[in-house]
Amino acid sequence: MASTVTSGSLVYERRIAVEKVHKYHWPAVQLNLWMLIMLIAACTIIGVFASFIQIQQTLLLPVPWYFAYFITVAALAVAFIFLLLWLIFQRRLLPSIVMIGGFILFVLWLVGLIVISVQLWGPAGSVSSNCNLFVFGQNPSGQSINTLAWLEQRSICQSWQAVFAFGLVGAIFLLWLMVMAYQVFADDA
Repeated sequence: MASTVTSGSLVYERRIAVEKVHKYHWPAVQLNLWMLIMLIAACTIIGVFASFIQIQQTLLLPVPWYFAYFITVAALAVAFIFLLLWLIFQRRLLPSIVMIGGFILFVLWLVGLIVISVQLWGPAGSVSSNCNLFVFGQNPSGQSINTLAWLEQRSICQSWQAVFAFGLVGAIFLLWLMVMAYQVFADDA
């Protein structure tokens, strides 16, 4: 765009640079579904491991490092989702930001998933073998302290299974996010 200003016999021409703003078209339903599932997965992991830390402290047992690690990774995932929401509202969500953030979270999340898998199904003394032997192999009933203890043990075993399931879902969905961001970039290039 150009404008002309005259002052006496001089003619000044001013050029205003027009920036071309590139807009990326994100699939809204897929992105919203991704955010919802990742929020559920991250918040479940935070809640379960926070509960486990509280149980460990009540029993005066040391807290394993991977409890705090996965809580931190899940909290970073929640913060990343809020960053994505802020960028969406600012209309500045770029595929490169999503791909880089998704990749970093995927690597961190995968490390947590591997550690949980080793603890759940590892060699001798794994959580799964102990749960099968001491919890799922029994079925007490009635109003007794033994039944209450068994119910708590079953809840802990099922919480481990839930953490693994949501960890696996989170890893798959982070991979999906990177693919979706690449498709958005490739479609608009």
